[in-house]
Amino acid sequence: MDSPHGAAVTAEDFGLKGPRGWAFRGVRLDAPPGALVAIEGPSGSGRTCLLLALTGRMRPTEGRAEVGGLRLPRQMAAVRRVSALGPVPGVSELDPAFTVAEHLRERALLQRRYDGSLRALLRPRTERTATARSRIEAALDAAGLDPATLPKAERTSVRDLERLEALRLSVALALIGRPLLLAVDDTDLKLSDAERAEAWELLRSVADGGTTVLAVCSQAPGDAISVRTDNTATTGTTGTTGTTGTKITAADATDASEPAEAPEATAEKTTDEKTIDEGTADAFAETGRA
Repeated sequence: MDSPHGAAVTAEDFGLKGPRGWAFRGVRLDAPPGALVAIEGPSGSGRTCLLLALTGRMRPTEGRAEVGGLRLPRQMAAVRRVSALGPVPGVSELDPAFTVAEHLRERALLQRRYDGSLRALLRPRTERTATARSRIEAALDAAGLDPATLPKAERTSVRDLERLEALRLSVALALIGRPLLLAVDDTDLKLSDAERAEAWELLRSVADGGTTVLAVCSQAPGDAISVRTDNTATTGTTGTTGTTGTKITAADATDASEPAEAPEATAEKTTDEKTIDEGTADAFAETGRA
């Protein structure tokens, strides 16, 4: 059962295939509402494709998945309405020319325009402005971003933000819509060890607040439910405090008709990274067709 704030995420034999091969395959996941789920694996192994498929932005090829009781791919549009993207290159990137204030105002305006009820749209302007400001402040607080500490406060341009500050801003923008599921790509990219710890603490706090979090990373923290998109891990069990999840492995990017390799052969043979990258890129190009 889902909490008022988070969505349970489950998947079984979940896979997505592009024209040149599988972006990911054989994914199994069982995460309760408010879980922190780390999508772990090397670059080019289909991590971003899995993130987008589980949030209804890419159409899977096989298997089944549910987000908050909504089935994929049948209810992709509904899944998109209850999920939000943090930073995802090529999909939801920050505009470097915008200031922090401009990004926040734009997101609040879009939220009110497309997700608000007719009654909300008909409220007095002062009331609508106060509601929007309250949502922005709550989202900034949840993301741990205080604009007053930035070089030019809210007038600071995105291009002048540090990597961790930009991550916090992206998370805040996503949280303005009060999603049940938050998805973040490249969580630990270009971060120092200390910054990486801060980033995970941020996402952990969002999950502790009830919102389920999916985070792409190169190395998952020990308390997250880990989902691997390469063929190097073994099936096992891991979990966050009070929850239990399944640590999975997505099969390598080959056609379903090819026989599975024995463990010994897998250990001796490396995956063709070019094939994986091409398959992932082709599948990623399908995003706009979902």
